[in-house]
Amino acid sequence: MCVTAVESRPAGVIGTSESPARRPFGARVKGFVALTKPRIIELLLITTVPVMFLAEQGVPDLGLVLLTCVGGYLSAGGANALNMYIDRDIDALMDRTSQRPLVTGVVSPRECLAFGITLAVVSTLLFGLTVNWLSAWLSLGALLFYVVVYTMILKRRTAQNIVWGGIAGCMPVLIGWTAVKDSLSWAPVILFLVIFFWTPPHYWPLSMKVKEDYARVGVPMLPVIASNKTVARQIVIYSWVMVAVSLLLTPLGHTGWFYTAVALAAGGWWLWEAHALQNRAKAEVTGAKLKEMRLFHWSITYVSLLFVAVAVDPFLR
Repeated sequence: MCVTAVESRPAGVIGTSESPARRPFGARVKGFVALTKPRIIELLLITTVPVMFLAEQGVPDLGLVLLTCVGGYLSAGGANALNMYIDRDIDALMDRTSQRPLVTGVVSPRECLAFGITLAVVSTLLFGLTVNWLSAWLSLGALLFYVVVYTMILKRRTAQNIVWGGIAGCMPVLIGWTAVKDSLSWAPVILFLVIFFWTPPHYWPLSMKVKEDYARVGVPMLPVIASNKTVARQIVIYSWVMVAVSLLLTPLGHTGWFYTAVALAAGGWWLWEAHALQNRAKAEVTGAKLKEMRLFHWSITYVSLLFVAVAVDPFLR
């Protein structure tokens, strides 16, 4: 997760006596960039661009790719900024978020709100006027879903928050496809479902690592309210469904041997790691020996490999 190293302060302290406008210009710029959570957006773009190659069955128009990436960055950045505005109270109490710009005072809440809304408006217009309006509405829908449904409604109320809230993170797949086709088909829907079933077993291992943080602020992430054995069992279930769904593209005629080979190899390794985590949880291993972050880090590699295969496969068929 992207943080801004501006100054060190205890968790729970929001801002400083110094006005944000009086902060050094470089720190202010870094603060606004940090509001967009660039490292998370990198992952979203990894799932957007390869789908454009699949939709084109070759190299898509590079200008269109650039516009889609810029629009996607602005939209996701706006959603992330608004998320930080809403969550600034709990961000100040959590160790992993205590250096975010609103907590350190580099950016004021009013600036953050205006910044997020501006990015939302600009991204929607950019998509609509330069790509197509279907992609624009999907982008705006993803933003509103993340901000309203996940951040404002689900996050602090249910352990299913990341399951259903993760739908927003699935939308770049649809946006990448519609940017090329201006319509939808089963291929992007299948990849949408891959990301949907990938999100919980991707995020729950991280939640296991920082569950004390979530417990402190009353956010009921599954590891906060359930045992490690229960969480690991859910991770395994979602993992099997994810791998099975990822293999549907080939029998439906959308991909060939290369994608299938990568999906089988990467998915097989994922399942190995998921079951290994479950075995450690069953043995009541705790602390560093639980090694829950192994699966978290592998999950990022997995989705990167899978979507690179999506992009490369059309050239090998």
